[in-house]
Amino acid sequence: MATTGSNDHIQGFDAAIVGGGVVGCAVLRALTLAGLNCVLLERGPDLLSGASKANSAILHTGFDAQTESLELNLIQSGRAIYLAIRERLGLPVLETDAVLVAWNAAQAEKLPAIVARAHANGVTGVRALTLEELKKKHPHLSDSAVAALFVPGEYIIDPWSAPLAYATQAIENGACVVRLAEVTAAVRQNNVWCLKTSRGEFHAKLVINCAGNFGDIVEGFMRPSPFRIKPRKGQFIVFDKTALPAMPTIVLPVPTERTKGVVLCPTIFGNVIVGPTAEDQEDRERAAVETGTLRLLLAEAARMVPALAEEPITATFAGLRPATERRDYIIEALPAQGWITVAGIRSTGLTAALGIAQHVEGLVGEHFCRLARDEIEAALSGPVPAGDLGGLKRRTRAMFGRCQGFNCLAAVCSIAGNRLLVPPPLPEMKNHVV
Repeated sequence: MATTGSNDHIQGFDAAIVGGGVVGCAVLRALTLAGLNCVLLERGPDLLSGASKANSAILHTGFDAQTESLELNLIQSGRAIYLAIRERLGLPVLETDAVLVAWNAAQAEKLPAIVARAHANGVTGVRALTLEELKKKHPHLSDSAVAALFVPGEYIIDPWSAPLAYATQAIENGACVVRLAEVTAAVRQNNVWCLKTSRGEFHAKLVINCAGNFGDIVEGFMRPSPFRIKPRKGQFIVFDKTALPAMPTIVLPVPTERTKGVVLCPTIFGNVIVGPTAEDQEDRERAAVETGTLRLLLAEAARMVPALAEEPITATFAGLRPATERRDYIIEALPAQGWITVAGIRSTGLTAALGIAQHVEGLVGEHFCRLARDEIEAALSGPVPAGDLGGLKRRTRAMFGRCQGFNCLAAVCSIAGNRLLVPPPLPEMKNHVV
């Protein structure tokens, strides 16, 4: 059920997801399809009110991610899942590919290392381009380019319809979404969390913190937060649709240790954007656009693609990315506390969201099968206790989720022990992410 105005339907839930950005929506979908009774609590008046509302909308390959990092793993799994389900959910993809351009000798010296990292990351199509090849792929690019790489598979998607589709599918399968529900406190008693919000109290056995720019604040309700969110502002310029012919492919900069840099790319809506900047700030809500910075962005766009200097500007916008002091994503299961932390998900979060959700689903299967322990224990006792594994499933819905017991069979069998009339099969598998 979805709630938008009243809290008449508030009840106990298996899991409460805090934060209605792209990651929260993806986690809601994954856990609901896995059979959990879930609620998503969003502090804003609508989904995507925070960090997820403003980004470059690139479906990344992970070619430049830190090798063997969690971020790389989840970018690539998230991308694969998106491409597998997008037609079923009616989600568009603009298959543009990308060129990564060095504009001076110092940047050009970094290109072989970028190719090596891309190949180590499994993105083996990344290769050096001659300047003649670069001109064929992007005829409008400035002649001042020094060197370039071809990066196949960097695509453009719709940054808003995707998370809304995830949430909609979850709602259609029984999930609850409550907006204007800022979590102000959390208290745990008898292995159940009571989340106090501006829309009343919600009770859940498990909390997943996907609160983005407020992630460390929400974390602080459970423990002293081991990370600090320092929002990183990114400003963008949107060119009119007449600029689209000048942008046949994404133009990437040589990244730095701190940021992917300013990107030029088409949008799924037929515009062209340039951005983002990377400006650390303390304010977690206000992302102001500044005339001086926009002028610099406009000059940067015209330097890379001179034709853009004559194109009209349709809009400007800015967003905040939830940066932390760590380079990698922060995803941690705390079984004793009934809590999963999902934090520090920056600009790659749109691509990685479905991979993050799959990873969280795996953590739930590995660490939190005790969510259903009370129901399983009750089904094994009482006037008519379950006699076999099928009866246990029918009474509790355990193993009826998308994984069909693949993640939780071992735990359920362990709880049942020798109390079933027909012993369950001995599981010969470890928990896996499906």
